[in-house]
Amino acid sequence: MSQDEARGIRDTDLEKIRARYGLLAVVGSNLAITAVAIFGVWQLDGDRAVIVGVLTSAFTAMAGLTTAYLGIKAVSNTAQSMSQDADRRRDDKAATPPAQRTS
Repeated sequence: MSQDEARGIRDTDLEKIRARYGLLAVVGSNLAITAVAIFGVWQLDGDRAVIVGVLTSAFTAMAGLTTAYLGIKAVSNTAQSMSQDADRRRDDKAATPPAQRTS
């Protein structure tokens, strides 16, 4: 196994770990927001106007957090893919010898 292949495997494993723990952080945060919203609604004793505000704020926080994670992950995946494509093109270009001139 060459050094580039070993580095590629390590990069892939690192990306999997980052994705796993990033998703875990988002899910954990969403669960915490849900718990706080449920506790807040339970403590309000039926004041509907405030309950709507609490639930709207909780939903907005969860949507913003999840959207930010997915957006950052998509941009990261795109950048990594473009970088790998550029590396492959550069390696292919270096591997092919220049054409002989016949003039």
